Amino acid sequence: QVQLVESGGGLVQTGGSLRLSCAASGRIFSNYAMGWFRHGPGKEREFVARITWNGGATYYADSAKGRFTIARDNGKNTVYLQMNSLKPEDTAVYYCAADRKMTGTSDVWHEYEYWGQGTQVTVSS
Repeated sequence: QVQLVESGGGLVQTGGSLRLSCAASGRIFSNYAMGWFRHGPGKEREFVARITWNGGATYYADSAKGRFTIARDNGKNTVYLQMNSLKPEDTAVYYCAADRKMTGTSDVWHEYEYWGQGTQVTVSS
């Protein structure tokens, strides 16, 4: 089992920034690739970003490229999502997730084994 707890969400104006954190406990954090997904109002859950087990590769949804940065600190068992230039359409509950497939990319939510409870991000116009 891996327990994931997100934090850092909140209310921000258009153009603002937030940094989300996801703290992991349980199994060895570095044995997992980590991803961020989001679920906005009236939308399907969607992939945002992914980072491989050692941070050697990162992957982004088109909507996140150039604005969001995923990073991890295996010493702190934490993955981050730095979000800049936020837009109202970024409003969603953001979830971190762990994938036992340590390398490569996956933007499919059901391929991730463990999930956090989510943190709300609201971007006002």
